[in-house]
Amino acid sequence: MAYIYRFATLLVLISATVGLSAAALVEKQHDGIPLKGSITLNLIWYGKFTPIQRSVIVDFFRSINSVAASKSPTVGLWWKTTEKYKNGAKTIVVGKQLLLENYPLGKSLKSPYLRALSNKLNGGGAGSITVVLTAKDVVVEGFCMNRCGTHGSKGRSVNSGAYVWVGNSETQCPGYCAWPFHQPIYGPQSPPLVAPNGDVGVDGMIINLATLLVNTVTTPSQEVVSACTGIFGSGAYPGYAGRVLVDKTSGASYNALGLAGRKYLLPAMWDPQTSTCKTLV
Repeated sequence: MAYIYRFATLLVLISATVGLSAAALVEKQHDGIPLKGSITLNLIWYGKFTPIQRSVIVDFFRSINSVAASKSPTVGLWWKTTEKYKNGAKTIVVGKQLLLENYPLGKSLKSPYLRALSNKLNGGGAGSITVVLTAKDVVVEGFCMNRCGTHGSKGRSVNSGAYVWVGNSETQCPGYCAWPFHQPIYGPQSPPLVAPNGDVGVDGMIINLATLLVNTVTTPSQEVVSACTGIFGSGAYPGYAGRVLVDKTSGASYNALGLAGRKYLLPAMWDPQTSTCKTLV
């Protein structure tokens, strides 16, 4: 069964109210086996994305295994925590890309359409993940109400590969799916952070993509990043992302460096060796 990911600002705030940890509120419904070795990432762009928006996301994926960045912290350093899980080190290779700018299934998608879209690209098999990205004017069932993305199997067999879906929430629910780059729908209304790539919707997608990608390649029995929802830097608490780095010129907040001079804000990851949410800064 596909795991429905909730980028849960709301859940974090509830956890503070009732005294529960974020990890205790995470559903664990994803069946299958963790991926290993070299993983091919195929991308399907549903709707209109600008070339800059696509490059920000592709550069993030390509930064995962890159050692080009000379300074720390890097996207690659963030990813290394996945090595502590079953099947060890995993590399990401960006494979095929498909642009569906003419909305072939319309601008209102039911949940089954997401899996159908993930099968638009042939090939890949068990060692692949197909990422479906929907544009800001595409309405997806459950989007903004109880989820910002989903991950699961492309077919009934684990050999069919996995898929991930994330939507651009810029105009639909930035306070739910793009926090901390927008004031949250619920709870303390602290000032939002400045998005590192100047795009609230896409920088929010990066957070959700990072979460779902890690959850997909590690262990199905534990949602590794969802357990650390809302934590981006040290000292984080509900409504506060934590102490992160700030670009002196743009004022943008980030915690990881990537290729092409990119900066990203990535979520904390559960470290099984220390039993803590590990942050880069």
